[in-house]
Amino acid sequence: MPILFNTLLESAGVSPADTRLLRHQDTRKGAARSVYQLWRDDPGGFEHYQRHQDMTHRSSLASSYWASFVLAPDRALLFVGLYRVIERTPLEATFLNVLTGANDPPGTVDAYTLEPAEQLRDLSGVLAIDWGAGTRAWIQRADNQNKRVLELRKEFKEPEFPGFAALITQLSEVTALPPSWVTALSASRGVYLLTCPETREQYVGAAYGDQGFVGRWMQYAATGHGENVALKSRDPSDYRISILEVAGSAANADDVLAMEARWKAKLQSREMGLNRN
Repeated sequence: MPILFNTLLESAGVSPADTRLLRHQDTRKGAARSVYQLWRDDPGGFEHYQRHQDMTHRSSLASSYWASFVLAPDRALLFVGLYRVIERTPLEATFLNVLTGANDPPGTVDAYTLEPAEQLRDLSGVLAIDWGAGTRAWIQRADNQNKRVLELRKEFKEPEFPGFAALITQLSEVTALPPSWVTALSASRGVYLLTCPETREQYVGAAYGDQGFVGRWMQYAATGHGENVALKSRDPSDYRISILEVAGSAANADDVLAMEARWKAKLQSREMGLNRN
């Protein structure tokens, strides 16, 4: 029998009907770090970020409790805490988003007074759930969405590097990769794949600089296009990143570019994708 999140809520005396599930994952261009990284490194900044919500979400957020989750680099959706909603106040001043640095005009943001609940506090950072389909619906009613608990870890720790073949991440999450992942990816070169979630098109790229895969991906994270002609021609997107092939330690730049050309031919990314050469 699977463990269900609503069972945990009910055992803690919290009604699922009066609880909203929040899946925090801000993918807006310009974010210097992910919500996961904000929660991990700056709890106060995370609380500030969570308290301020666009007025358009007012009806969806109306409840007595919020159960908050963040997406970790290994794709696990971690529970970070249960919060009691005290009150909501329209924010009359300009709000500066702590992730993107963007300003939201006065009268467009609600400020919530939240109180961290004692219930389920010991599960923060160690419990992971299956959100299921519909990840765009980042606010859901707990009573309508009884999430399955996937994992209960002994303690919070950074996820282990999954290996080059298994690595799948988003462009928005590159700056928040765990240090051990950055070390492995910086020391390796090869061919990677970007997939656009909007158009479903693919882009095959080569990483052969001093900082390996991470160095190249950071360029995309900073600019949204990495100076690529086809990517420049369209709106920025939160590309999905995976690795197609890792070059050997003796490979030089020409070797990596030859590998890239083979993958472009295999995937037909010139004819049906975003590659232009």
